[in-house]
Amino acid sequence: MLNSLNAPGLGDSQQAILTALKRRGSATTPLLAAELGLNVETVRAHLRTLLGYGLVRRGPSVRSGPGRPETVFGLTSQAEALFPRREGEVLQALTSYLAEAGQQELLGDFYRGWIGTRREQALARVAHLEGGERLAEVARILSELGYMAHVEETADGPMLRLCHCPVRELVEVTMVPCREEVGFVTELLGEKLTRVSYIPSGHASCSYRAGRP
Repeated sequence: MLNSLNAPGLGDSQQAILTALKRRGSATTPLLAAELGLNVETVRAHLRTLLGYGLVRRGPSVRSGPGRPETVFGLTSQAEALFPRREGEVLQALTSYLAEAGQQELLGDFYRGWIGTRREQALARVAHLEGGERLAEVARILSELGYMAHVEETADGPMLRLCHCPVRELVEVTMVPCREEVGFVTELLGEKLTRVSYIPSGHASCSYRAGRP
């Protein structure tokens, strides 16, 4: 189970504690120590570290015998994200199914709708901006959506670089996300775009210049 936990930087015992909490839902320090064969004070120290990382949360205290009540610990949503997830794989399979079924227009409607939920707020953020300020704000908006965007100054003028594609697995199936991405960026900038580089073609980023033929 430890090998399937995506938690680089954590020791084996800390990962074992997270795995035990995932399996149980919640547990006290003595219960974790007994299950994992660790010293109670060792478990307490690991729990303090995991609390500091935001991976474990304190719950209510319970009394299971004589002595002071014991705090119950559980996982945070940040810790839950360390365990294997399959949403990307399933979404890619669904996209592939729709594409093979000739439902490209349906996929386009979906992505336009997905962007549409963000369009009004994004356009409001750039409406009063011009030139470099607008370009910088567009980069911030796209970074918030997972594109790791930034503005790079070049001899030919500023270039908008998207260094990460958060839907890369879907782009391997259909170019619909790319088309909608270009349309969204064009709308935000209020200018036509020229694509300079393209991740699916083997480049390090998808890069655009505005206002060029």
